[in-house]
Amino acid sequence: MGPYQLPPGGTVSSVNSLSVEDLGSAAQRDRRKRILDATIVLASKGGFDAVQMRAVAEQADVALGTLYRYFPSKIHLLVSALGREFERAELTLRDKPIPGDDAADRVIFVLKKTTRGMQGDPHLTEALTRAFMFADSSVQSEIHTVGMLMTTMLTRAMHPGQLELTDDDVAIAKVLGDVWLSALVGWVTGRSTADEVAQQIEVAVRLLLR
Repeated sequence: MGPYQLPPGGTVSSVNSLSVEDLGSAAQRDRRKRILDATIVLASKGGFDAVQMRAVAEQADVALGTLYRYFPSKIHLLVSALGREFERAELTLRDKPIPGDDAADRVIFVLKKTTRGMQGDPHLTEALTRAFMFADSSVQSEIHTVGMLMTTMLTRAMHPGQLELTDDDVAIAKVLGDVWLSALVGWVTGRSTADEVAQQIEVAVRLLLR
């Protein structure tokens, strides 16, 4: 990661976002969900720059001060939204067997499916990816959550139904997650086409899981 650059509408904070586990009531969990829903709607319409804290508060029908208590900056907010998108993808994949004759085939299927889903909403993907790139150590908890979700998706694809994973399994999944994110950044910034992203993913998976 490069040095943190304060984007429009963002602030630097050492305070973490409030996760679902931090919230004691259904009303608080619903408020957090509305905030993330509003963030995704705004990002889908206008990308990173469209996600302004005041606009999110208005869209979610919460006070601006309340929004900051849940998410102390725009970057915290967008990285948390990325985590929720991964949660949705992971739940979808969990519901049915992942096709493929071996671990490499299954991981390629998961990564390509996730990539196509994100490429189908380019403004949202641009916003979420830029936030991940901007994130500094103050967003460590949210980044960790995103990383764990990606690792879970990939290790489940590598070894369906297996509860015990080796350190190598987890290390490979982390490397593949980093490669995937790098390829997605290339697509968002116009350096790679969708076909090139797919090829980069497949080459990385075949090399690490052969």
